[in-house]
Amino acid sequence: MTKDALVSDSMAKNFAREKDTPYASWVRNEGLDIISAHYIPDLNTVELKPWERRGGRGVFINHEASRTSNDCYVCEIPAGGKLAPQRQLFEEMLMVLSGHGSTSVWNDAGKKVTFEWGPGSIFAIPLNTWHQHFNGSGTTAARFVSSTNMPPVMNMYDEPEFVFGTAHDFVGRFNGEPDYFADKDEVEGLLLKTNFVADAVNLPLIHAKERGAGGGHIRFMMAKGSMNSHISQFPVATYKKGHRHGPGAHVIIMSGEGFSLMWPEGEEPKRYDWQPGTLIVPPNMWFHQHFNTGDSPARYLAFKHEVVSIRNAQGVPKAWISRRIGGDQIDYADESAIVRDTFAKALAQKGLTPRMEAAYAAELEDLPPKPGESTATA
Repeated sequence: MTKDALVSDSMAKNFAREKDTPYASWVRNEGLDIISAHYIPDLNTVELKPWERRGGRGVFINHEASRTSNDCYVCEIPAGGKLAPQRQLFEEMLMVLSGHGSTSVWNDAGKKVTFEWGPGSIFAIPLNTWHQHFNGSGTTAARFVSSTNMPPVMNMYDEPEFVFGTAHDFVGRFNGEPDYFADKDEVEGLLLKTNFVADAVNLPLIHAKERGAGGGHIRFMMAKGSMNSHISQFPVATYKKGHRHGPGAHVIIMSGEGFSLMWPEGEEPKRYDWQPGTLIVPPNMWFHQHFNTGDSPARYLAFKHEVVSIRNAQGVPKAWISRRIGGDQIDYADESAIVRDTFAKALAQKGLTPRMEAAYAAELEDLPPKPGESTATA
C-alpha cells in the first residue's frame, strides 16, 4: 500500500490550521465525531453520540480524500421521536437503513409535502428547504445514512448561521409540488427521473454491459441537485471491472456478500469484506473492484458528488471507458492475475466456482486494441 509520507511533528504544526477546517470545527461543536476511514464494516452498528441540536444521535464519516468535496453521516431518530426542523445551503441525499417513518419538506411560502419511508428508501432534500424527519415507531429507533456537499460550503462561508439560517426559497428546485416525492418510474438512458425511491433494494435496474459481469445499473440526480448517485447489481460468483475516479463516492452495500479490492496504481490490492450495511469509500484515484461471493445477487448504492466523475468530451465518465483508449476502467483481459486468483480462492472456501466465462467472452466482442496494437491482431 502507499506509504503514509509522515513527517516531523514540527513540520506538521506548520499546516495544523489548514487541516482543522471550519467544517471539522463545526462537527466538533455539534458534539459529534468524524470517523476518518474509507471502510466501515456495518453502518447499522457504528457507534453514535447524542446530537442535542437535532434531537437524535449521530456520527460523521469523512476521510481525508473527500473532506473538501462531500461527506457522510449516520443519524438515528429515537423511538416515538423526531429530529428538529432544519434548512441548509447544501444538498443532501439519504438512504434509510432501518425503521419506518415520514419526512415533511416545506419552504417559506408555506408549501409543504409529507411522505412516508421505510428500509431501503432513498430521497434527497431540496436545497435550503425546511425539512423534518419523524420516526413512525414508538418502540424502535430509525436509522439513516446521508451524504451531503456540506464540507466545501461550510469551509467557504465559515458561518453556520448563514449556512443554516438564510431565508430564501429556491422555487426552481422545490415549490411544494404535491407529487414531488412520488415513487416515479420515468427513465431516460440510465437515469431514473425521480426524487424518491420507496424500496431501492428491489428496484428494477437497466442492463449495463460496459461495467461487466452481466449486471444491472441505474442512476439518480434527485431534487435538481449537483449530487448524484447510482445503484449497481451483479450476479452470483461474478465481479465488476476495476476502475478509478475522483474522491467522495460512498458505496453502501444493500444486499449480498463479497469483498472489494482497492489499490493505488502500482501497489498491491487490499481486501475489504462486505455485507449489507457495509460502507466503502474509495480514496481519490484508487482502483477498486467489487466481487460477489455470496449465494444471491449483490447490490450497492453509491452516493457521490460530481467531482467524482472525470468525464470525456462527450460527458461519459472515464470510469466506464477502457484504459486502452484513455479511460480509467481496467478490461478483464488486462487485469492482474491476483484478481482472478483471489476471487477463485474466496469462492472455493464456500464451495463455489467463478461464473465469469460469459463476461470474459462478451468483452472480446468490442475490446479496443492495446496502444500500438493493430485491430487485426487485437
